[in-house]
Amino acid sequence: MGFEIARQYRKLFPVTENLVYLNHAAVAPLCKPAADAMRNLTDDACQWGSYHYDQWMACYDGFRAAAAKLMNAEPGEIAITKNTSEGIATIQMGLDWKPGDKVVAFQEEFPANFFPWKRLEANGVHVEWLSIYDPLDKIDAATKGARLLAISFVNYLSGHRVDLAAIGEICERHNCFYFVDAIQGLGVFPIDVRAMKIDALAADGHKWLLGPEGCAVLYVRQGVQDQIEPVEFGWTNIAGYNDYACRDMALRNDAGRYEPGTLNTVGCYGLQASMELLLEVGVENVRQAVLANAGRVAEEVQRSGYELMIPREDEASASGIVSFRKTDVDSRYIVKKLRDAKITAAPRQGWVRISPHFYNDFSDLDQLFVVLR
Repeated sequence: MGFEIARQYRKLFPVTENLVYLNHAAVAPLCKPAADAMRNLTDDACQWGSYHYDQWMACYDGFRAAAAKLMNAEPGEIAITKNTSEGIATIQMGLDWKPGDKVVAFQEEFPANFFPWKRLEANGVHVEWLSIYDPLDKIDAATKGARLLAISFVNYLSGHRVDLAAIGEICERHNCFYFVDAIQGLGVFPIDVRAMKIDALAADGHKWLLGPEGCAVLYVRQGVQDQIEPVEFGWTNIAGYNDYACRDMALRNDAGRYEPGTLNTVGCYGLQASMELLLEVGVENVRQAVLANAGRVAEEVQRSGYELMIPREDEASASGIVSFRKTDVDSRYIVKKLRDAKITAAPRQGWVRISPHFYNDFSDLDQLFVVLR
């Protein structure tokens, strides 16, 4: 199924004519629908200015609808942000923290989901640092009495994918706010914020969502929006933002309250198009193809004498990220060797990180294996 999907949609990824692109956990190439959508807008703005502004507003609505569909949310629970970090900061800074509050966070996080919670310690908030590899009973014990738990769906380095539903059940039972950094998983693996009991989620568009940089999704459950004060405040946070004479500071009644001004319109066009492409392909089909590609990479690199960062025995915790290394060989040398062969990868903390997407096929992986042998 995976390679049938790749063949069907590969033409929408012109990067395949130039590179074997296996670095989607860093910055992905734009899919053609995203590039076309942004080009159409820039051409329109160049020739017509803001004459078609009503279409821009419709794009924002379409963006929210596509993002909501990817995670079983409501469009009114979606805010448009610049990046994942802004989404995380919106939650961290918007909550009314008090000395003695407790947060559960994880040592292996990417800095964007580490520093904001670490910073709370200076204000008397206790952060209990766990490992993403800890068993659920340890997470359960730590979450008792906690105000918030923050975790990434997929770890940026090892590719370990956590059980969002199981952690959500723990958080709900302990009345603990549940925040998820989903940048390495949204669009590739099914997410149901309702079933998984997620209170807030942030994800940038430039990785697995195949969209542009500078445009991201923030989900905030309707029932918790009044708990999170907008810390970036501008003219569009308020309910009456369309009336420029309005001086009533009542907030919008949806996640738009976290948008303080003019949005990245061209980015919204691009990210809406790429999210709609993933919805067309089907997230379950994307999941199968990505896991098949990454699984084949893991098997082949081990046969070629490389060490995997983590074992890939359980598909439930596997993702599209595979990190490996070879004793006495600098990962940067391997990545450069791949780059010289027009194959993209990333050196990360002594490891070579490969992250294929659904449109990569046998020919891409075969070229990778030839260089790695």
